[in-house]
Amino acid sequence: MESISAAPEEGERRGRWALLVLARRSPWGSEAPQTSVASEVMSQKKFEEIKKANQAAAKKLVEEHFSSSSEEEGDDDFEGKRGKIVANTFIKYATQTDGDVRELERTKQYVNEAFQAGAMTCLICIASVKRNQAVWSCSGCFCIFHMPCIQKWAKDSQFLVSSPLTDDDFGKRDYPWPCPKCRFEYRRSDTPSRYYCYCGKVEDPPLDPWLVPHSCGQVCERDFKPPCGHKCLLLCHPGPCPPCPKMVTTTCYCKKAKPIPRRCSAKEWSCQLPCGRKLLCGQHKCENPCHAGSCPPCPRVSRQKCVCGKQVAERSCASPLWHCDQVCGKTLSCRNHTCEQVCHVGACGDCPRSGKRFCPCQKSKFSLPCTEDVPTCGDSCDKVLECGIHRCSQRCHRGPCETCRQEVEKHCRCGKHTKRMPCHKPYLCETKCVKMRDCQKHQCRRKCCPGNCPPCDQNCGRTLGCRNHKCPSVCHRGSCYPCPETVDVKCSCGNTKVTVPCGRERTTRPPKCKEQCSRPPTCHHASQEKHRCHFGSCPPCHQPCQKVLEKCGHLCPAPCHDQALVKQTGKHQPTGPWEQPSEPAFIQTALPCPPCQVPIPMECLGKHEVSPLPCHAVGPYSCTRVCGRTLDCQNHTCMKECHQVTEIGSCTDKNKAGPECLQCEEGCSKSRPPGCPHPCVLPCHPGECPPCVQMLRIKCHCKITSLYVECRKMTTADINEKNLLSCCKNQCPKELPCGHRCKEMCHPGECPFNCNQKVKLRCPCKRIKKELQCNKVRENQISIECDTTCKEMKRKASEIKEAEAKAALEEEKRRQQAELEAFENRLKGRRKKNKKRDEVAVELTLWQKYKYYLLPACAVVVVVFAWYIAHGVD
Repeated sequence: MESISAAPEEGERRGRWALLVLARRSPWGSEAPQTSVASEVMSQKKFEEIKKANQAAAKKLVEEHFSSSSEEEGDDDFEGKRGKIVANTFIKYATQTDGDVRELERTKQYVNEAFQAGAMTCLICIASVKRNQAVWSCSGCFCIFHMPCIQKWAKDSQFLVSSPLTDDDFGKRDYPWPCPKCRFEYRRSDTPSRYYCYCGKVEDPPLDPWLVPHSCGQVCERDFKPPCGHKCLLLCHPGPCPPCPKMVTTTCYCKKAKPIPRRCSAKEWSCQLPCGRKLLCGQHKCENPCHAGSCPPCPRVSRQKCVCGKQVAERSCASPLWHCDQVCGKTLSCRNHTCEQVCHVGACGDCPRSGKRFCPCQKSKFSLPCTEDVPTCGDSCDKVLECGIHRCSQRCHRGPCETCRQEVEKHCRCGKHTKRMPCHKPYLCETKCVKMRDCQKHQCRRKCCPGNCPPCDQNCGRTLGCRNHKCPSVCHRGSCYPCPETVDVKCSCGNTKVTVPCGRERTTRPPKCKEQCSRPPTCHHASQEKHRCHFGSCPPCHQPCQKVLEKCGHLCPAPCHDQALVKQTGKHQPTGPWEQPSEPAFIQTALPCPPCQVPIPMECLGKHEVSPLPCHAVGPYSCTRVCGRTLDCQNHTCMKECHQVTEIGSCTDKNKAGPECLQCEEGCSKSRPPGCPHPCVLPCHPGECPPCVQMLRIKCHCKITSLYVECRKMTTADINEKNLLSCCKNQCPKELPCGHRCKEMCHPGECPFNCNQKVKLRCPCKRIKKELQCNKVRENQISIECDTTCKEMKRKASEIKEAEAKAALEEEKRRQQAELEAFENRLKGRRKKNKKRDEVAVELTLWQKYKYYLLPACAVVVVVFAWYIAHGVD
């Protein structure tokens, strides 16, 4: 679709370019601009029409490709898919009722035809019935037709039968219409108007690729024919329903055998015992085996009398009553005449001449003996003559009346001419009827036709829809019946064939033959590959060529290339956008054998690997790896890509670098001694590096002084020597945990805790103090306790605190008592007119009056006393 849509776009581009070139080259471009514009508009209009036609053709091609029921599918995929669908359709018949699959062959044939490409054909239009088209199925022959085709057929058939030329009750009667194949008649109300599935449950069944075409996929549930009370268990399917598979218990025809379970479709059976029922003769019994229906006539022969008893003959016992050919001859009751009836049963009856009798003209009645004849009455006969118009003018007479001889003016049968002539003679003119017969093709041409022209008796002779035969029926109106012939469409070899309606052989694909193709090979091989029968040329040979190659002598392993398809692309340029691009042509030609691909082991230039190379590419090659040979420095390898190396002298070491390898230009990259940060001053060299003589700047242990030491001394020294080299010979500036400075010389690690400085130590009340060594104090080895003087001072201070607390508590109680008394006085006796508040006179104590002065004075006394005690002890 992309290539189809791209062609108009390319044509549009070229068309515009061509119009632009024409406009530029036109000699009248400047003189006649109107003419160039008109030609451009016409060219553009023509291009648009061609573009629309191409797009419509492409769209139609795509729709036909995707909607066709005979779409190209793989053999294995299509057969497997069809097998699954058929199995799902018939699964309930075999599983639920243990049905006999052999009875499904007729129904399977219809289902297989629904899947087979070209098998489902509408006999009216002789076209394939596609999966997505509305169809109608005949209930008599189960033939499938397109819905529009059968509707038109029914309408045309009803019109022909009810034509006003042949029926006066046009439009009043319900005329039937027949099936185009089996002629089964349907009423007008049965004309299909909607598209249903096969079982009639679903209207417009959706298209499902995993179901039978035009099926709803539900259980059929149609009543079996003949009706038995059960319903079909298959999935919705074309064709007739299979025989009923249900099991029922029934007895035989004669009811003598015991009931046994049998299939409902074969529930009637015979026990093969003698029937034993009495025959119609009443004397013998039926000797046939148990059978259906009434017993046959008695086959025995016996002597039996006729009905009148005059003759006796040997006759079949099944027909005891028979009549002889003799007249009865018995004397009637009148004693004058005899019975003239042939052999009969019962009494002969009265004499037919007895009683009252009429004269010949039926006007007078006479009572006479049976021996006398009835006389004529003498009146005119007056019976209607054969013409139906005039009456007999003779007197009453015996025998028939004479012919009417009156002359009348008669019209001919067609009503166009008149003539006077005897009434009993018919009048036929010579005028030929020019009306068309019911076929509406031929004239009647009958002399003096009354208007009811007979049906056309000529042959139709029209070419049928198959385009192969002509209609053999009598000339008729409307469409001819479908061609009844069938044609065999065969495969290429003729062993496989499929029967299709006549006319479908041109559009039906040949059947897929399972036989092997027997054509001779077209290449240099003795026999071709096995493949199935086909039309056209055989597929390309895929056998190994096996020709001997000239250069190396190996056999060619490539597929056969004697008849390879080669594309030929021409240099033809289209003349305009309306010209379709030509497709490249393919020609068959013999191609030369491809280069030999037999693997030959070869070593690369650098001798890294041995790889198999194609025979045609054998030779020195580079494996693209790094060379990897050790250089003269003994530290690095050659980084060039695999290359040729010239061996010097008798050296056969594959890891030795050659003159083609790189020369090492890098510095020494050997690892330095631990602690040496300086690189080697020599270029890349073999062996050990010389000792480092550079000065190394380091910090002392106390991190204050910078020292300069030779690198080799530092890297070769042990731990003790390194500690001496890192010592600055000064006092350690670090502080001990006690807060004093370390007395040791610059040293590594933590300072030793051996502080001997003097510190002052006091008792708990801070009155007594002493000087002691720091390390002993830190170890809690010495402590100073309070003496008696300290304890006495503590006692006096606690007494003062207790007195202050007791005085504060008493003051709080007085205040609360005063507030309580004031509250009680307010509740007891306030007068309404007295607006003054009760004033409570509270007498303050000395402590309340002077407490703000006494407290600081007491504090000063206590401090002075404590200081005095402390300094007095020292």
